[in-house]
Amino acid sequence: MTSRLPLRLLVAVVAGLVLTAMFEPVGLVVAGPLGVAGYALALRGARVRTALLVSLVFGAVFSFVQLWWMQAVGTGAWIALSLIETAYFLLLGPVVAVLHRLRAWPVLVAPAWVAYEELRAGWPFGGFPWARLSFGVVDTPFAALLPWIGMPGVSLVLALLATTSLWAALRLRDCVGPLDRAGLLRRARLLAAPVAILVVVGVAAALTAYAGPTDGERVRVAAVQGDVGGDGDDVVAVHRQVTRDHATTTEELAADVAAGDADAPAFAVWPENSTAVDPFTDGEAYGEITRAVAALGVPVLVGGMVDAVSDEQVLNQGIVWDPVSGPGDRYAKHHPVPFGEYIPFRNDTLTDIVEQFDLIPRDMLAGVRRSPLDIEGVAVANAICFDVAYDDLFHDQVAAGAQLVTVQTSNAMFIRTHQIDQQFEITRLRAIATGKYVVVAAINGRSGIIAPDGSVVADIGTRERGVVAADVVLNDDVPLGLRVGPWLARGAFAATLLAVLLALVTSSRRIPTVGRSAADRPAGTVEADDPTTAREAAQR
Repeated sequence: MTSRLPLRLLVAVVAGLVLTAMFEPVGLVVAGPLGVAGYALALRGARVRTALLVSLVFGAVFSFVQLWWMQAVGTGAWIALSLIETAYFLLLGPVVAVLHRLRAWPVLVAPAWVAYEELRAGWPFGGFPWARLSFGVVDTPFAALLPWIGMPGVSLVLALLATTSLWAALRLRDCVGPLDRAGLLRRARLLAAPVAILVVVGVAAALTAYAGPTDGERVRVAAVQGDVGGDGDDVVAVHRQVTRDHATTTEELAADVAAGDADAPAFAVWPENSTAVDPFTDGEAYGEITRAVAALGVPVLVGGMVDAVSDEQVLNQGIVWDPVSGPGDRYAKHHPVPFGEYIPFRNDTLTDIVEQFDLIPRDMLAGVRRSPLDIEGVAVANAICFDVAYDDLFHDQVAAGAQLVTVQTSNAMFIRTHQIDQQFEITRLRAIATGKYVVVAAINGRSGIIAPDGSVVADIGTRERGVVAADVVLNDDVPLGLRVGPWLARGAFAATLLAVLLALVTSSRRIPTVGRSAADRPAGTVEADDPTTAREAAQR
């Protein structure tokens, strides 16, 4: 540790806080590249053991602040999930520090960031990809790139913008010479890389702006938001009333259709947890749903908690409920949240230490379905709540012919947090990335219908009860980004691994400098923990 460590830690803390500002409630897209650039700067020239500490501090600030909304589940759940998210930086920090030894570090650190995002999106416990760089680009030109390069590609572009901007800033700092015409041109050339990225993004956004299909088959779809009584954040406490309110709201829609005051939908969508008990074994819930669906006369995609084989496990399902044949096709949530919907390594000692885990008496099993649901002949890619943050689900269902996307969510416990806004923004980005209309049914959050360009066609605010409906255009196109994105993610892993090996091999070939005076050292060598300047980096 050197005297410069406190400065590195300060930069790491500030960078972590800045990065959180990319997402709601701030929603400042420039904060993403600034945060990543600050992180890379804090690790510039650091020894591996120093990088471990600096990166851990950055990761803790970013994770604990960004996931503050998890406090709604419980302090223990917030701490557990934040610690898991922080742990990834124990690996990323040393990697970035090692990559800084290479002359091409600006184009190597960026893939390392993407590899980190992809790693935490899938491992451990199924991963948790919240707060990826690409999740903060809604209503910006970067979003227009999603159909072409996918979520990993957009994250890569933002990370490259961060690292090339840092490289330019370091070189400008060390640029010497008069501010004459030649000096100004020399300094301007240093800004060429980040400026070029911004120009390419702007031009690409203008040329590829996608308003969605206009000549496909049209169907009318409705989303029902029945609200949650009381404080609005405890579905289980009033679950009978929740089911009843969704049934009543659906029956009111049916009455409006019969009276000619509303157009009949092809089908309707209820949110996740519209029944918090198994409708196949609970007669009251089964009866409420059946009566409402019969009144509307079209299928309803019902969100229900269904008992698994074991009494200690449960499935979170979307069930296609037909007015004639009853419950049929089903989709089970793919990505339950660790420490929020299931407890990894559950045991009595763990639940005794963290009392809030008693609020999760049963572990939610992950679903395995990869094909769309069939609702009135429409191929529907379904996602339940946090599923919306995972790429694999949309890639598989859209590749299998999905024409429309539905999202069922019950984020009622987060009703007074910014999780609601963050999830809705991710959902809008999914509409752009898939090129499909997205129908969102929230229990009392924000239900809406989103066009393929990310615009909100119609919606209902939080804590409101009602129906949102619109005509949507179906299409079964598979955007290039859904195919390219996974390969970009794999490429990021491969590039990072090869670059780290190259950096380690290069370092091992250097002549040891320990015990030598500065005059005896080979030209171009630096102390491992010195804050390396851009000029020194270029000599490597």
